[in-house]
Amino acid sequence: MLVVSLGGSPSTRSRSGVLLERSRQWLQDRGVEVVTFQVREFPAEDLLHARFDSPQVQHFQQLVAQADGLVVATPVYKASFAGALKTLLDLLPERALEHKVVLPIATGGSIAHMLAVDYALKPVLSALKAQETLQGIFADDSQIAYGKPAQLAAALQARLEDSLELFHSALARRPKPVAPGVLNERLLTARWSI
Repeated sequence: MLVVSLGGSPSTRSRSGVLLERSRQWLQDRGVEVVTFQVREFPAEDLLHARFDSPQVQHFQQLVAQADGLVVATPVYKASFAGALKTLLDLLPERALEHKVVLPIATGGSIAHMLAVDYALKPVLSALKAQETLQGIFADDSQIAYGKPAQLAAALQARLEDSLELFHSALARRPKPVAPGVLNERLLTARWSI
């Protein structure tokens, strides 16, 4: 299994980044290959000028196309997810998340921003034709304490692990697309009984 992990924070010190890193570790401990991207690592000019031919953007598109799932983590600013993340998602093809499972994660200053996942991020993921977008996780800043390692509130840790279990199960049950030639061959060689 291959999962693309996408961080939407423009900052290197990020609570959403802490949750994304914990998710990566959890998935890798279960044998899932995880490739991580951060929006801040893409050249700003490529994002702002929608350079679909940028080598970094094309590499990102190729790995998303190959992936079974996507974990997206973002801070919430002014009741919505990070604008740089939206710009990067806009560079994906229209059906980029077709046949993929997505786990959205968001962090914000207070629980007043909790619905940003449902009302801002999920519609964009749906527009990219995600097969299944899970409930997702919202954490307010008080639930994550920076340190080495960062500390999560017990309730947040439990929610994160539960969501990752659901994500891992959804990846395992995900139907695999069948190439049209293979499907035709199966139909032609099947023993039909009427």
